[in-house]
Amino acid sequence: MADSFDLVVIGGGPGGYVAAIRAAQLGKTVAVVEKRSALGGTCLNIGCIPSKALLDSSEHYHQAKEKLGIHGVVVGKVTLDLKAMMARKDSVVTSLTTGIAGLMKKNKVTVLTGTGRVASPTSVEVTDAQGGKKTIAAGHILIATGSVPTELPALPFDHKNIVDSTGALNFDKVPNHLIVVGGGYIGLELGSVWKRLGAKVTVIEFLDRLVPFVDHEIGDSLKRTLQQQGLEFHFETKVTGGKVVKDKVSLTAESKSGPITVEGDKVLVSVGRRAYTDGLGLEAVGIKLADRTGKVPVDKHFRTSVPTISALGDVVDGPMLAHKAEEEGVAFAEILAGKPGHVNYDTIPSVIYTWPEMASVGLTEEQAKNRGLNYRVGKFHFKANGRARAMEETDGYVKILADAKTDRVLGVHIIGPRASDMIPEAVAVMEFGGSAEDIARTCHAHPTLAEAFKEAALAVDKRAIHS
Repeated sequence: MADSFDLVVIGGGPGGYVAAIRAAQLGKTVAVVEKRSALGGTCLNIGCIPSKALLDSSEHYHQAKEKLGIHGVVVGKVTLDLKAMMARKDSVVTSLTTGIAGLMKKNKVTVLTGTGRVASPTSVEVTDAQGGKKTIAAGHILIATGSVPTELPALPFDHKNIVDSTGALNFDKVPNHLIVVGGGYIGLELGSVWKRLGAKVTVIEFLDRLVPFVDHEIGDSLKRTLQQQGLEFHFETKVTGGKVVKDKVSLTAESKSGPITVEGDKVLVSVGRRAYTDGLGLEAVGIKLADRTGKVPVDKHFRTSVPTISALGDVVDGPMLAHKAEEEGVAFAEILAGKPGHVNYDTIPSVIYTWPEMASVGLTEEQAKNRGLNYRVGKFHFKANGRARAMEETDGYVKILADAKTDRVLGVHIIGPRASDMIPEAVAVMEFGGSAEDIARTCHAHPTLAEAFKEAALAVDKRAIHS
C-alpha cells in the first residue's frame, strides 16, 4: 500500500467519496480515511437513506390500512412486522454502501479504515480500531467529516429513551408516545414514520413555526396537513429538563402560557446538527474554527488558511445537505486539477420527505420582500390536477415567485405528492436563468403532476388554464 497520495480525504460521506472519485477520474492518486466500516457517511448509514426507507415502508403500511379501499382494493386485517421493516431498511443501506466500496475499487481509490487526524499540512495520521497508527503523506488534505446531532444540555441523550435521529431509526417496537423536540425536517420525517406505524407523536418547537427556513406560507400548509394526520404541536416552548422513570420520560418545558409537563416513552431530540471536527487536530496546524458555529472557514475554492488543506460539506458554511456536499466535492476536485469548478448556492434545492412532500429552491417570499424585490406570484393547487385526482393525492400546491420586470424565476416552493421529483425541473430552469414564461411555454405530458408546475407558471401572468 502506498504511503503517499496526491489527495487524502478524511471522511467517506457524500462530499468525501464524491471528491475522491472525481479527483481519481482526473488522474490524482487518492486515499479516503473513514472510521466507519462502511463508506457513505451519515447520509447512507444513519441518515438520508435509512430514513427514506422507513418513510416509504411506513407510507405503504398507512396506505394499506387507510387508503387502498378508496381505490377498490380490499384487504384483510393489516398488521405490522416491524422487524421485517427494519431488516429491509438495513438491506437497502448495505446494498448502497457496498456499491460505494465498489466505486472506490473501480476508480482505484485507496480506502483506509480508521480515524484520521491532520498530523501536518502534508500528512495524515490514521488510527485503526486496535489503536495502531499509520502516517501517510498527502499533497493535499480534504476535510469532509460531516456533522453530528446537537445535544441539549437540559436533555442529554441516554440512547435508550432519549435518543438522537440514529436511535429513532432503530426502535425495536412502536412507541406508545413519541415526543419530538424540534420542528425541523428530521424530527418531522421521523415523527411521521412512527405516527403512521401507530404512535402518538407530540412535537415541541422553541420557535413559533415549523421549519422556519422554508417559505412561510408553505410551512403553514405543512403544519396544517401534519395536524390533520394527528401530530400534535407545542410552539414557542422551551424544554427545560427531563427525567426517566421506569422507561417513561417526563419532560418539563416553558411555554408562552406557562410551565408544562409532557410524558412519553421515547424522546427524539432533533434540534439541529453541528460540524464534526473533534480530534482532527486542525488548531494545531493553524486552522481556527468559527467561534459561533465551530465550522471550518474556507474561501470560494474550499481552501482553509493552510493552503494544502481544504474542507467542504457540513463542516463548512451552507445548508447541511448531502447533495450540496456532493456538488462541492466535484467542484473541489476539478479546482484541484486546475479546471474550473463551481457551485451555484442559489439553486440548491431542499426537500422534506413527509407526505405530502415539501420541496423548494431559491428565494422564499419573505426573503424576496426583505430584499425589496418587486415580484409576482403564481400558484396552482393539486386538487385541480388530473394526475393528482387519479392518485387520490390532492393536498398541496405549487408556488412560483418571478421577478415582476424580467419574469426570471426567483424561487419555487411545492407542497404535494412527489414534490421531491418535481423540484429538479425548477432547479434546471433557475440554473439557466429561465423565466416563468419559459416554463409556461414548455409542453408537459398529460396527465402528470408536473402540469401543476406549468399551471403555476401560467398563473404568474394570471392566465392559468385549469383554475
